[in-house]
Order: sequence, then structure tokens, then C-alpha cells
Amino acid sequence: MRFGVFYEMQLPRPWGPDDERKLFHDALEQVVLADRLGFDYAWEVEHHFLDEYSHSSSPEVFLAAAAARTSRIRLGHGIRQVIPNYNHPARTAECLATLDLLSNGRVEFGIGEGATRLELGGFKIPAKEKRAMSLEAAEQIANMMALEPYPGFEGQYFSMPCRNVLPKPVQKPHPPMWIACTNRDTIKLAAKLGLGALAFSFVDPEEARNWADIYYGIIKSEECVPLGRTVNANIAMVSSFSLHQDRAEAIRRGHEGFEFFGYALNALVAHDTVPGRTNLWGEYLAQRGNRTDEIIAASREGAQSSGIGTPEDMRTHLRALQGAGVDQVIFLQQAGRNRHEHICQSLQLFADTVMVEFREAAAAREKAKQEALQPYIDAALKRKQWMQPLGKDDVPVVRASVKQAQVGGTLGAG
Repeated sequence: MRFGVFYEMQLPRPWGPDDERKLFHDALEQVVLADRLGFDYAWEVEHHFLDEYSHSSSPEVFLAAAAARTSRIRLGHGIRQVIPNYNHPARTAECLATLDLLSNGRVEFGIGEGATRLELGGFKIPAKEKRAMSLEAAEQIANMMALEPYPGFEGQYFSMPCRNVLPKPVQKPHPPMWIACTNRDTIKLAAKLGLGALAFSFVDPEEARNWADIYYGIIKSEECVPLGRTVNANIAMVSSFSLHQDRAEAIRRGHEGFEFFGYALNALVAHDTVPGRTNLWGEYLAQRGNRTDEIIAASREGAQSSGIGTPEDMRTHLRALQGAGVDQVIFLQQAGRNRHEHICQSLQLFADTVMVEFREAAAAREKAKQEALQPYIDAALKRKQWMQPLGKDDVPVVRASVKQAQVGGTLGAG
């Protein structure tokens, strides 16, 4: 089993003048620590206009800073907003490839579309068409990274002439592709498209097994037709995370932030908001009351089945997810008002006491899985209708804008 850390860049109100700077630098320190401790992935989301819930609107900048400070941890867009209204597909391809070069081939490419009216409305994206818009763009982003030159595209939601999209990534034909999943329907979609499933829902092991059975059943079926130019058959699931040798202290440090994550996500989708004025943290505290003591009292009856608790609680939690067929667990540690020093202590304790059990067999398990799936992946790739490269004489000439005699100055001249 592989392990990741996950960042929304949550910042509950009230905000101090230095809070955003500290938030980003603390997160970078955590990724550097995770890299040193042997964690496999650092995932960064892209959201826009979501006060308190997510201040991560430029994940490519954060991940580039992380690339410069780390050496082995994989750097995941979890996810990149790929609809052209957010990011033109060519710009996404360029950013991904540049990051892949800078990180020596450590990029993971998760695709998403946004779910809130704040985001969709802010970029004038019709909610009923967002899925189709994102899938059209994502397929072309993969083509742009792989083909030289990119032949061009006339689609329903964006068009682009033939251009050579540069640079090209280290990973060929492109970094592994994933898609955000929140329910069984999107798990099915991920499998049908040959994409890794980033399951951003908190489910119990029984439901996780159902999702894994559905996902891998489709990967092995004729329904699987890859969106990208490879198949990335993997399931990653998000888990809460706060670790301490004293279970009550783990709950005190982490449960409130984890609860706020769920409350804020629901509120942004289901409640009216006033940009720059709505106070999600205040609303959450008013509704929650003081529940920490009762949660701690209930936890004394037995081991926790979540990612909040003792190292032994965590082992129990992870064994159940591993047995259900989950390939990667992504820890949600930066949530609500969870403190930087507590997050670092949890990461260290996990590495010291839990990680080794699940890492020892990871490589052998993955090799056996890949060998078993390879015939199905090969069959899926044969079903895909590929965008073909242009022949030598088929690349169109881009005519100069002025005659040679009139050229003066530089290309950047106004």
C-alpha cells in the first residue's frame, strides 16, 4: 500500500495578516518532511473563490516549490481544473510537462471539473455540461503532451490549430492520469476511462471493497476505453489523519478539523454564500457545540476504525482498507485549525510505527497486480480511437504576419 498527504489549504476565519503566508510555508515544510519520511505522494487541489475551505487556486506554483525541495515523493494535481474556462488545455499541458521536467518525472495528473456555483459561476461554466467539457479537454491535454506537433482540434467546447506544445514531459507518453470520484457512478466512470480513481469520499471498508470490485471489474471488461494514452489502474482513498500514542489526544488534535472539512464542503454546495463575508468556521462551531469530550468518551470503548487515534488504531484502519483492495491511502491532515506542529508529529509517528508494515510488500504486490492486469490493459488500449500524428508533409505552414523586409525588433515587440 502507498501513502499520500493531501492539501486543500484550509484557512478558517478570522484571518490574521500573515496567516496565508504561514499556511503555505507550513504546508511546504510538511511535504518536505513527508518526502524524508518515505511517503509516496503529495496531492494538491485546485479550487477558486472558496473562502476558508480552500485557498489553493494555483497548485502548479505550490507543487513547483515542493519539487525544488524534495527528491522522491510524487507530486500530484489532485485535481487540476481542466475545463478551458479555468485553464486552456495547452497551458495545462505546458505546466504539467514543465513540472515533470523540474521534478525528474514525479508528476501525477488528476483531472476535475469543480462542483460549486462559486467556481462554475465565476468562470461561466454551465453545470450540466461540466463533465463533458472536462473530459474533452483532458483527452486533448494527453494528446498535446504526446504528439509532436499536436495536430489541432475542433471540438464542442474548445478549438485549437496545429501547434507543437512544449516542453514534453519526462514520463512517456504523459504523467499518470486520475479523476476525482465521490460515489459509485464516478468510480465506474474512472474505470471506463482507464483513469486512476481519486476517491474523495470517506467510506467504510465494506463500501471501499464494493468500489474496488466495481472499478477493477470494469477495468477488465470491454467497457474500458482509455481517455488518455495509457491506463492507470489504481484506487486512492482519502482518510482522516491524526496520530498520537494517547487516543484522546489524537482526537483533540484532529477530529474537529476533520469534521470542519466535511461541514464546509457540504455548506459550499448546499448553502447560499456571500463572497468574502460568509463565516463557515463560525457557523460550524455554532452548530457543533462542544462535542470533543463525548467523542473521546465514546472512543474509550474500543479501537478507532478511522485514521484518528493510536498507531494500533491506524494499523487496524489500514489493514481493512488494504484488504478491501485500496492501492493508496491519502491522509487529510491539513484541515480546519489543525496545528502545523501536530501534523508534523503525526507524520513522524506514522513513519516510525506504522508505515513499515505496509511498505514491505508494496512493490511485490504492485508487480503481481500489473502482471495480472496487463492483458486487460493491452486490450483496452486496442479499443481506443487514437489521434494520429501528422505526416511529414501534412504539418500546416503558419504564415508570417509581416513580410521579411518589414521585420524589426524582437518577437516580443508591441
